[in-house]
Amino acid sequence: MIAMILAAGLGTRLKPWTDAHPKALAVVNGKPVLQRNIEYLQHAGIKRVVVNVHHFADQIIAAVEANNGWGSEVLISDETDEVLETGGGIKKAVPLFGDDKDVLVMNADILTDMNLQAFMQTHANTKADATLAVSNRSSSRCFLFDAQQQLVGWRNKNTGETKLPVATDTPIEKSFSGIHIINESIFRHMPFEGKFSMVEVYLQLCATHRIQSFDHSGSQFIDIGTMEKLAQAADMFND
Repeated sequence: MIAMILAAGLGTRLKPWTDAHPKALAVVNGKPVLQRNIEYLQHAGIKRVVVNVHHFADQIIAAVEANNGWGSEVLISDETDEVLETGGGIKKAVPLFGDDKDVLVMNADILTDMNLQAFMQTHANTKADATLAVSNRSSSRCFLFDAQQQLVGWRNKNTGETKLPVATDTPIEKSFSGIHIINESIFRHMPFEGKFSMVEVYLQLCATHRIQSFDHSGSQFIDIGTMEKLAQAADMFND
């Protein structure tokens, strides 16, 4: 399986680091988070990785080249002209995925010890169109699932805004971890062009495609969105 690390974002919450650097090169105990996630993928046998770039793209490309991809084959998806958000970035990179039928996608600014092998095996066993890593942690936005772990909607818990394309009496809230496996069947039916979010893709397709959850509650996980979170990550991931 090939993977894609989403590293094009501006990282505005991670200032002042992102005033001069991309968030993917923020350092946790001597290692950029991009390196940590490439090595994390290697432990699951994934050694071909697409990285999309926009904000300080030259720094990411230089780091990848200087370190020989940290032991992986790293392909660059260039978004320097315009950042395309999660969905647009993935759609632009599809030609780089080659013959792989499934792609594991993860955000560059997260760290976790979730069992990737179990995640990949669950996706393969269920033959899902997409499998979303989720947990019970607190989050302002969440996906909604039915009792069979199938995606039915999305909710902003701060505003109460709810989108429920599939009618369900008691939808179950789960926080998305920014890691998903996407089958080519999703790529063929992406209903948008240019800049768009994968959340909107999943909400458009969940009534007709098998989009399921993989709950990894109990795993270590952190979203390195702020300098405070970056400091916390150093306590959690000290290898």
